[in-house]
Amino acid sequence: MAAQRLAQACVKEIAEDAGVAKPTVYNHLSDKETLFRHTLEAAADAVLAENLAVVERLRDPGDDLCAALEDTGHRLLKVCGGERSSALRWLTYSQVGGFPDLIEAVQSRTSDRLTEALADRLARLVLAGRLRPCEPALAAQQFLALLTGPLEARSRLGTRKVTAPETRAVADAAVDTFLRAYGT
Repeated sequence: MAAQRLAQACVKEIAEDAGVAKPTVYNHLSDKETLFRHTLEAAADAVLAENLAVVERLRDPGDDLCAALEDTGHRLLKVCGGERSSALRWLTYSQVGGFPDLIEAVQSRTSDRLTEALADRLARLVLAGRLRPCEPALAAQQFLALLTGPLEARSRLGTRKVTAPETRAVADAAVDTFLRAYGT
């Protein structure tokens, strides 16, 4: 079912789209608003799982830390610019009037937990002497900002899709800047 139809959809339509009986929806969820929240939370969890799998690459970056960070950055941008992440972002923002707490709920499940996982990996790189001593949480926030900031500006309001060469260039530039600040 299209996201635009949420407000107009009845529980019967939602059940049909889900391939279940209407009482099944009510047995598990009290109303369509609860269904909507659970759906967005599940989508946020899926995006987080994709991002955590990418960050896991930094557990063992190999001999070339720059290449590992570039690969991680590029893959994070692919997830961030992917269909699921984009739909989640747009749906969250479009429904914030009816669900004001939704942005915080989605952010805590996606960007906040991604930042924590990345901070953990960066802390391990600091302990291994691969990065200079720093506050890992701040370094993680800065790395993610270096990655996502330029792409948000380029794809403002979804007016155009950012190309793979652009994401690669942004990831490479982000890593270059990051290593100038945090490299040994």
